[in-house]
Parts: sequence; C-alpha cells; structure tokens
Amino acid sequence: MTMNELQILAQQLKEVLGEESVLCREPMRRHCSFQCGGPADLLVYVSELDALRKAIALLQAAGEPFYILGRGTNLLVADKGYRGCIITMTRRGSLPLTDTTALAEAADEDGSAPLYAVRTDGCRVIAGAGASLSAAAGAAYRNGLGGLAFAAGIPGSVGGGLVMNAGAYGGEMKQVVEQVQILMPDGTLKAFSKDEMEFGYRTSILKTNGGVAACAVFSLQKEDPAEIAAQMADFANRRRSRQPLEYPSAGSTFKRPEGYFAGKLISDAGLRGFTIGGAQVSDKHAGFVINKNGASAADVRAVIEAVQQKVMERAGVRLEREVIFLGDF
Repeated sequence: MTMNELQILAQQLKEVLGEESVLCREPMRRHCSFQCGGPADLLVYVSELDALRKAIALLQAAGEPFYILGRGTNLLVADKGYRGCIITMTRRGSLPLTDTTALAEAADEDGSAPLYAVRTDGCRVIAGAGASLSAAAGAAYRNGLGGLAFAAGIPGSVGGGLVMNAGAYGGEMKQVVEQVQILMPDGTLKAFSKDEMEFGYRTSILKTNGGVAACAVFSLQKEDPAEIAAQMADFANRRRSRQPLEYPSAGSTFKRPEGYFAGKLISDAGLRGFTIGGAQVSDKHAGFVINKNGASAADVRAVIEAVQQKVMERAGVRLEREVIFLGDF
C-alpha cells in the first residue's frame, strides 16, 4: 500500500471511529509488554461492536492486513514494525490493572457496554474482549464470586485470554467460560458455548475460525470474599517471589512441553542469564526471556531461538513459543 493509499484509508477510518482513535506510524513499543518493536502503519481504537465491524470491513475492502491486539502481553513486534493495521478494543490510556471500578461501571447512556467494560449479573461476569483479565477478576471478587482469582495477576486482555485459553495456578478460561460472542469474518455476531470454543492448552477455536472475540460470559459461584482475597494475595505473592516482574517481558516465553517444565530444561542447559544484546534469559526464572537493558526485538528473538536450539541439542525437546512474532524480522 502506497503512502497516499494509506492516508486515504486512515481518513476513512477516522470518519468511522473519530479523529483521535486512529494513529499513524505508531511505535508498538508503547503497546507491548516487551517495550520494544517498531511502528505499525496504523493503530486504531474501537470501543463498540459496530465500530469494530465497520473498521474490519474497511480494511478488508482495502486489502490491508490487520491484527487484533489485546494488551500486548504475549507479543513481540519486529523492529521494522508492522505493515498493516493494529486494532485494539482496550481503553485508550488504560487504567492501571488494579483499578477495576471505573471499567466495571463503564456503560453508555443507552445501556450498551463498551468493548472494554466489565459488569456482573447474578453469578455471571460479562466482560468485553478489551477488558483486562484483572478487571474481570476484580469485578468477581467485589461481588463475592469465586472462580476467577487465578486471572487476577494475568496482565492480558479477556480477548487474548480467550484466544490462548489463558491460565495460571490450576485455573484456566475453559473452567469458567459459559459463552463467547464472536464477530465472524462475514460480519455476523455468533454465540459460542464453552464446548464450541474448543479450548485446549494455550489454544481455542479463535486461532482457526478467523473470528474476533467481542465479549465473554463467565459463570461463577458464590464464595466468601475473604477467601477470594486470600487466593488472590497468595497468587500475587508467588508471582512476586518467583517471576522477574521488575523487567519487561511477555511472561512465560515457552509452552510447557508434555512431561517436562520449560524453565527446568532451560536451566539444565546452563542458560540462566544467557544474554544477546539487551535481552536475557532471566536469572530468577529461566522460563522468562526479559528485556534486561534496552533490548531490540531482534535481540529478544535471537535469545528465544538460541534457547530453542540449545535445549533441543541437549535434551531433544523442542520448545514451542507462547510469544507471538509479528511483522518483518
């Protein structure tokens, strides 16, 4: 796409979404937890389902590739950036992950909820795909609903969590999802039950059906808020003590190989502290690749691929990435 064609498309998107919702040549380091990566041609914020539908239709008509971004906590964007449009349903200038009240109360005057809102209905939590998982967990806690405590410390979005069947400390999305509303490639909105979501280890039907998650309904159960708070505090303490949260990263870099633990395989290969450029295998938790000192995306990718190679050579186990690579490396 030429610069002129890109400017025309940007103007069309601004007419649909509003002037401030469309950013050109936006550095992706501002939107990804690795805090590195080059610019996307376009980055657009959508807060309503109809706006999402119209934005995707415009991009499809223009033949412009697009990528749905959650909170960027499982993504590595190339230093050259992304030639296409990034679409995010997160709230622009998102609130801190611990500040869930405003998100839970966010609703338009006609009663419709933005795609980043969270609300409760009896023993259900209804969360837009752009909401943070911690916002959903916070809403459940405040209403005495158990089952989502495991998600309180996962930094990603609800939509990203649905794509990956996110989980931690024995909990995962498939245990609590009742229904997911998915915007299909033809523009229709379809409801998928938990079974129809085809949840597996770090996967779901959203990886294969071309749809975009818009909203999830979590079915929970009444529980003593003090017990929920204790669970959340326990999980938070475990994270702080075991994970390198003081450095930019994308969390666990690799999936858990069947019969093994990725961190142990990496540690046994002598790779704790292994460094290329500003990227490093964490000394604290070998399953994390971190941005230790101004790493480029190329540094991070080089460390990841070196770890995969060395573990294969030593243990004969192929480590599969959880982290998604996006753009031209």
